[in-house]
Amino acid sequence: MNPNGYSYSFQTPEIGNYSSPTASFSSNGSSMSQQDMHHDDLEYRLRELEKVMMETDHGYMESFDVCSSRGVVSRTASRAAAGRTIADIVSRRDFKELLIACAKSVAENDTITANWLMSELRPMVSVSGEPAHRLGAYMLEGLVARLSSSGSSIYNALKCKQPSGNELFLYMCLLYEACPYFKFGYLSANGAIAEATKNESRIHIIDFQIAQGSQWVTLIQALASRPGGPPSLRITGVDDFTSAYARGGEVNIVGQRLTKLAQSCNIPFEFHGVSVSGSEIETKHLGCRPGESLAVNFAFMLHHMPDESVNPQNHRDRLLRLVKSLSPKVVTLVEQESNVNTAPFVHRFQETLNYYTAIFESIDVTLPRNDQQRINVEQHCLARDIVNIIACEGAERVERHEVLGKWRSRFTMAGFTPYPLSSLVNSTIKSLLENYSSKYRLQERDGALFLGWMNRDLVASCAWK
Repeated sequence: MNPNGYSYSFQTPEIGNYSSPTASFSSNGSSMSQQDMHHDDLEYRLRELEKVMMETDHGYMESFDVCSSRGVVSRTASRAAAGRTIADIVSRRDFKELLIACAKSVAENDTITANWLMSELRPMVSVSGEPAHRLGAYMLEGLVARLSSSGSSIYNALKCKQPSGNELFLYMCLLYEACPYFKFGYLSANGAIAEATKNESRIHIIDFQIAQGSQWVTLIQALASRPGGPPSLRITGVDDFTSAYARGGEVNIVGQRLTKLAQSCNIPFEFHGVSVSGSEIETKHLGCRPGESLAVNFAFMLHHMPDESVNPQNHRDRLLRLVKSLSPKVVTLVEQESNVNTAPFVHRFQETLNYYTAIFESIDVTLPRNDQQRINVEQHCLARDIVNIIACEGAERVERHEVLGKWRSRFTMAGFTPYPLSSLVNSTIKSLLENYSSKYRLQERDGALFLGWMNRDLVASCAWK
């Protein structure tokens, strides 16, 4: 039980009045076929649904005149037809179709149909099953929360149910190693920064989500081998709560690690930690100095900034304009290639289903299904984001991904122009992917790099100036 009084479990609770079917036997003792059982169950539920619909309109039919009654009859017939459509969906047992139908019912606040579909989905989901069924467990939690208007409560409960900082750090490391998404983003961004500052003797990097600082290990090592000697390097790291919790301390812990690494590489180094949210960042926090070549890094961070649809101050675009005013040599952007920011709920749900299906499938290749560590990785590194996208709205919905086309428009409006990535970056990423499944694919389009799983783009990386 968490401080808010809400007990959270990833085992989906019983929902509604529809119990899932159990084993039955005929009068002669032989077991009934599952098909017969399911057909009878569907017929029963459909009759119950139609009965409720008829009862709902009964009062109207008594009080209105004949014309109004005809309208009520028409609506009732329409609802009955809709009920039979849902029954057809249930009978097909298509998991994805059931999930989407449930999302549509939740969007329409049709609690009767939503409860019916949730009870059908519950036996199908499992945190240790196939990728789609594992993802479905968390998406179903989001639908339950949204239907009961408790999205923010469940999201907050997830925060309260977090593992210890050391455990969370371990799960983040497992995800980092299991899939190449973070390495792809970090290497591509580092390549752009190294290329843009190759002739500079004083480099200042502003990282708007420093996390554990792991992105900068390879860059520091690369700068150490620069012909003619390494430059001086200063990193300003903006902190966030989740990263601070995982590392078990303030952002200066990152600074100490990077300082030790830089010393071993004989690189003059400074670190400045900033414990201010991106929405509150101002120029004075960033400590820019004359004569330094400035590089700014937005890796998996900007989608957390509220835009004009959430806050009239539009911190997403405000931050870009602020960075442009600093005259950076290069700005790197790495983001999930998903469109869930301002999309209507059902579209957002479908996009989340398609996007995270690919993510869960890619994890399935590396981590065994019965591995408790894999379950922990998905629960603590991915599930909270999924629930937030589905269950929350307004300022409480902090996971607001956009596709690269929308980011390109925002950067252009802020005054940036594209900075082309070098061919060396592309070849470096290809070498990285040789260590992973052949189902990963790398594409270069319109000056950006896209990492995907099979036919789905998952992460995009590009640079600006």
